Amino acid sequence: MLPKVSVITITYNAGEFLEKTLLSVLNQTSSDLEYILVDGASTDNTTDLIRQYEDLVNKGQFAIGPGQFRWISEADRGLYDAMNKGLKMASGEFVWFINAGDKIYDNNSLELILNKLNDYPQSDVLYGQSLIIDQNDNALGERHKTAPAKLNKTSLLMGLVVCHQSILVRRSLAPQYDLSYRISADYDWVCKVLSLSGQNTYVDAYISRFMVSGISARQRKKSLKERFHIMRKHFGLGATLGAHFILALRYPFTRKYH
Repeated sequence: MLPKVSVITITYNAGEFLEKTLLSVLNQTSSDLEYILVDGASTDNTTDLIRQYEDLVNKGQFAIGPGQFRWISEADRGLYDAMNKGLKMASGEFVWFINAGDKIYDNNSLELILNKLNDYPQSDVLYGQSLIIDQNDNALGERHKTAPAKLNKTSLLMGLVVCHQSILVRRSLAPQYDLSYRISADYDWVCKVLSLSGQNTYVDAYISRFMVSGISARQRKKSLKERFHIMRKHFGLGATLGAHFILALRYPFTRKYH
């Protein structure tokens, strides 16, 4: 029987942060998942750590069984190439990305999500809120873009209003990531998903902890350029310019994490 959810973790030389991610997945009260790790040929202790937990899974230390824990370690062309590999490996009904350093919010989060799915079995997307954490796991607060109670593609004119770690997508609808985008392919991906999805179901709770880390001014500028291009592609130039005008007015009043 195929699992309901494929939880996918992308990692590269993130051994110091990976264990908390592993434990947040493996300690879920629901075992209706498979765990897939895609490592980009790390040179630190990442693969040793993965093997350690693979051994614990094989010995029955966690609720999931050996067939529900799979991983690869090989060179890739960056984050989104690795995410595409994870999508190809997945067999669950839904896919959920929880990357190295990030965490599922608490041990019963998956159970909470699956209970919501039982109530709304036609859901193509399930989503909730994210708590921002620093590299020491200290809570910093919510994202300045909180997930709306009603989500559709038009919601994304205000940016990526749903944290990528807090959205589960029916695998049959999940496209591959566009590798022409180096920083903002996740925004393009969610736009494509919401173009296809029927019912998008809100889980009124935190479902992930998203670890922030520094981003250079140069990367931020490139990210903004990519997002403008993506927004124009999906919404047209007029709507894109109007949305950017509103975003610029709001920017001084938004929470910022460094």
